Amino acid sequence: MVSSPATTRPHSPVSATARLAPARPAVPPELRVADNPAAAVLRSATRGPIFRDIAAQTTGLSIATVNRQVSALLSTGLLRERPDLTASGAVGRPRLPFEVDTDTFMTLGVHIGFTVTRIIAADLSGRILGGLEIATPQTGQDAALTIVARSAKAFLDRLPRRRPLWTGVALAGRVDAAAGVVDHPRLGWTAAPVAAVFSAVLDLPVSVSAHVEAMAAAELLLTPRDPDARPGSSLYIYARETAGVAVTLHDRVHTPANGPGSITHLPTGSEVECRCGRRGCLEATIGERELLSRAVRQGILPKPEAARRARITDLYRTADTDAAARDLLIERAEILGRTAALIRDMFNPDRVILGGQAFTGYRPGIDRVAAAFTRNTELPDADLRISRFGGRVQESAAAVTSLSVFYADPISAIRRAIRTR
Repeated sequence: MVSSPATTRPHSPVSATARLAPARPAVPPELRVADNPAAAVLRSATRGPIFRDIAAQTTGLSIATVNRQVSALLSTGLLRERPDLTASGAVGRPRLPFEVDTDTFMTLGVHIGFTVTRIIAADLSGRILGGLEIATPQTGQDAALTIVARSAKAFLDRLPRRRPLWTGVALAGRVDAAAGVVDHPRLGWTAAPVAAVFSAVLDLPVSVSAHVEAMAAAELLLTPRDPDARPGSSLYIYARETAGVAVTLHDRVHTPANGPGSITHLPTGSEVECRCGRRGCLEATIGERELLSRAVRQGILPKPEAARRARITDLYRTADTDAAARDLLIERAEILGRTAALIRDMFNPDRVILGGQAFTGYRPGIDRVAAAFTRNTELPDADLRISRFGGRVQESAAAVTSLSVFYADPISAIRRAIRTR
């Protein structure tokens, strides 16, 4: 479980670069279901012990291929056998199940949000082992990255029994995954050297991903495969403080070379002023900070004390008894539903997945989102879903960014991780 938000004292940035490890090149994440045989065998074992013949059925590989891949993965330590689960008294060679080793290794995931940064550790099955939250530093990109990276290093130091293999960083903005640099207009970052800073501080290989694309990948890689699911396309729409979209085509997240598309300034018809000078832009209308500011200006929430900022949960609680608060949240839900319908009609995907606390945080709003979506789409009924990760989509994005290279080519990934230590 991820721990509750921690009041962690951020580490000061270090100016003496000699104390840091040399930065390594970024490793682009692999936001797809790979057809590599070793990857298929590893994925088959992420849900618990499995026998080789069952793995062959699950993956479609021959039993000989499964045997070779299991042997190779056992030699790397990524898999382990479970002789304790072998049936006693069986005639002939016992069937020996195997599973992912969830005790020896871990990866580090970081989601840098506009206001909150989440740092998590995950085992090789994708299970989150623990984590913390810190306020995203508003100190300029170099100092902010160093503060977050050193906070992540301090978090890793609290888990000495596990061997860290990889770091994954997910965030909004335009991400150059090959270079590991990010332009993040909301934070004021330009060509921020995300991979270089994290690599130098943590001395681990680093992958950097656009966070909405990583959230879409988590739906592919960190959830059980539905054997009855149709192949095709998925549209993932995220909304909280920022908003974004990602498209999945045949088990692969589409990652444009020049970065993801933007729905930040999509017009909604609202009267909310945006920092761009226009009114009604999507992000300005549905973002939590702006919503809270409106609630304070309208007298729905009391003006917060200097030592405390109003929180979205304050507005949710107030909505239980206050009609004006409910109206504000229902208005946001209606706008989100209309926007999702508009985007759906442009892409016409096989399914639509909604993620982020703007969709999931206020439970009564979910039905309003769905109703507004249905009223405003011009296409036939859609397969509309809420993300399986609920309020933990940011953690899932961080985890999958740190794990995706292993899920695409585990043997090469573990060799690279060990070689760079």
